[in-house]
Amino acid sequence: MNYTIREIESKDNKGIEQVIRSCLIEYGANHEGTAWADPYLGTLSAVYNTPGNKYWVAEDEEGRIVGGVGIGELEGSPDVCELQKMYCLPDVRGTGVANQLIEAAFEFAKKYYRKCYLETFENMIPARKFYKKHGFELTDERLGATGHFACDVLFIKVL
Repeated sequence: MNYTIREIESKDNKGIEQVIRSCLIEYGANHEGTAWADPYLGTLSAVYNTPGNKYWVAEDEEGRIVGGVGIGELEGSPDVCELQKMYCLPDVRGTGVANQLIEAAFEFAKKYYRKCYLETFENMIPARKFYKKHGFELTDERLGATGHFACDVLFIKVL
């Protein structure tokens, strides 16, 4: 199957929110201190429609949203962005769609930032391997005011 990677539109808000919530449930991260509690989770198209911020969705041939990723500015760190809300449904993992998403994110991020930061969970083992494969390194330094205090694994990448 072919996937289209494109910038989020308002019609995608509900679909990507469902993807994110289902992945958070899958990994037991459906609680405070994670993306689960982000008040703007259902309005990502508006949140990422500002300079230095962008969100992409992956859409299958039937028009179903199967994944997404965002780049957002990190408060207090002008040269560092955050890789945000990168999730793919289980049935598309291993198809290369996540690679397409993260490459779109990096291409954009390099225009505005020097480094990219992300927060994830110890139990998201496949995601952690994926991030390492794409040049992220573990860090102990928590950056920005993300509100994701429950995340227990932090990564940084030089762009």
